[in-house]
Amino acid sequence: MNNKSRVSGAAPFVIAVALGWGAPALAQEYEDGEIVGSQGTKPEIIVSADRTSGVDLDDYTGSVTVIGAEQLEERQIRNIEDVLRDVPGVAVSSVPGQTQIRLRGSEANHVLVLVDGIEVSDPGSGEYDIGTLQAEIGSRLEVLRGPQSALYGNDAIAGVIGYQTASGRDLEGFSTFLEGGTNNTINGSARYGASGNSWDAALSAAVVTTNGEPNARGGVRDIGRDSYTLSGKGSVEVAPDFTLRAVGRYVYTEGQSNDQDFGFGSPTAGFVVDSPGVGFENEAVSGLLGANFVTAGSNWVHDLSIQFTDAERQNFSGAAVTSDARSDRFKGSYISSYNFDDTGHSLTFAADYELEGFSNAATFNFRNEAENVGFVGEYRYASERFDFSAALRHDINDLFQDATTFRVGAGFDATDTTRLRAAVGTGIKNPTLNELFGFFDGVFIGNVDLQPEESTSWEIGVDQSFADGDVTVSLTYYNAELENEIFTDFGGPPLFIATPLNRDTESTREGVEVSLFANFGSGFTFNGAYSFLDSEENGAEEVRRPESTGSAVLNWSAPEDKASVNLAVRYNGEATDTNFGTFMPVTLEAYTLVNLNARVKLSNGLNLFGRIENLFDDDYEQVFSFVAPGTNAVFGFEARF
Repeated sequence: MNNKSRVSGAAPFVIAVALGWGAPALAQEYEDGEIVGSQGTKPEIIVSADRTSGVDLDDYTGSVTVIGAEQLEERQIRNIEDVLRDVPGVAVSSVPGQTQIRLRGSEANHVLVLVDGIEVSDPGSGEYDIGTLQAEIGSRLEVLRGPQSALYGNDAIAGVIGYQTASGRDLEGFSTFLEGGTNNTINGSARYGASGNSWDAALSAAVVTTNGEPNARGGVRDIGRDSYTLSGKGSVEVAPDFTLRAVGRYVYTEGQSNDQDFGFGSPTAGFVVDSPGVGFENEAVSGLLGANFVTAGSNWVHDLSIQFTDAERQNFSGAAVTSDARSDRFKGSYISSYNFDDTGHSLTFAADYELEGFSNAATFNFRNEAENVGFVGEYRYASERFDFSAALRHDINDLFQDATTFRVGAGFDATDTTRLRAAVGTGIKNPTLNELFGFFDGVFIGNVDLQPEESTSWEIGVDQSFADGDVTVSLTYYNAELENEIFTDFGGPPLFIATPLNRDTESTREGVEVSLFANFGSGFTFNGAYSFLDSEENGAEEVRRPESTGSAVLNWSAPEDKASVNLAVRYNGEATDTNFGTFMPVTLEAYTLVNLNARVKLSNGLNLFGRIENLFDDDYEQVFSFVAPGTNAVFGFEARF
């Protein structure tokens, strides 16, 4: 079947809503005027869907969104967090120095983030600050929703976000853009790619800088940031069927921030207040070396790799460093995959070794570590109408009992235009090093008796196409139960000493997702989707998980791509949060953001563009009392040669 939707979503009772103002959608890629992937002639490969060479989108049995380089360019995305708001089941909440992502009501540290195959989350907190991930020229994004622990272990309990930069073979030559706008914003990126018969290489740099705006209610202090990214990747075939590859990445971010008033009984308790001299610096370096070789007539693939991530996060107030968290990860993997000729059957075995370390030089300088060994087995079958996958993983951890997780999925093409799919799986999330050993002495105390969180999840979905593939709709219902959920007990006044504990009760998450893609012709395309979520922790609504989210993106491109206009409308429904000054629940009001951008082609390889973000200057907060930016306008140029 060649009409499977690019994005799996769900919710039969909200299709009408999605048509009106939807949420993320079926991302499509274009090449030479034709849609590439599930609606076109070239199969889209989901790189993060298995541990070897990826899975054809048409064969995948779960819920996935693929957003290609074309969509990132159309929407003039500079920060990946922005386009994640267009993905079903994703909730984004951002404050200076930390942008969190949650999949289907999960915690932020339940989502595995891979950048060119490297696990980039902070080993101490288990989270990745997605606000530091810039959309480099030619990059693409995958979002796998649902447990992936059977493939990747404890960090993927809720899903995987895979970000890939373009190789030298994908995009050759020099590419750049430079833009400036309100709040003294200056953003730029440059990239060079090259390739030969047996090699390819690419080098990319990106800068995002702005003076920002006040983020305290009634505040006057601008909260700006500067972020710099340098990355490179390459590969060389040193012998027939034997290839070496390397990836390197450096990210540095600095900016201002404000404190919250935690004074017990203060009239501004829990509120963000202007705090001159307060800021943060985050620095991370990561790398990967790998070797891939093929035997048995190209049927048997072997892959050996080592990777590392070193991260340092500092917070300061004036000249004083208030926290200096340093963490690192080393991981080695061996993967062996065998395809049984043209029968559709394949078997994969993987073995992982991982060592993580953490210390906080500002409060305690000793190092804490966790060591894990994992073994994976996966079977896949793909035929013209039926697809099946089953994966099993066993983890041996030096701090906890052994754990076994699984995932089983199936997809069936009921007709040439209808695909049915279902999946069930389990996930596990070990307590983070912060939770086990503490972060601030006397403020956040660790708990070495914590037990891993465990999840069981299932989903069913249908993908339907109409009008010869010009319209596609995907619906999914999912249900997940989480045991041993880790929460923070803040004690009582006046000290409020925090410590993490496991809940005795189950936490439940269920929801529906719907996605829609339509090609109207005459250069018009539409992506829309909607998500409904019911996420409860011990019977109470979980914080920063809106019940309803949605987006609609309408794009028009002139013939021969001489110009384009893109309109994106993003809705974030009402959500619950906590006032940490009073420890009382508060409500985050719903908001709708409208972004408008346009581009005009001056000559081959040279374009002018501009955009307006938050067009109607909506006043909103993603986190209680952290005021988000208002209207911003940016203009610039892009060139390729």
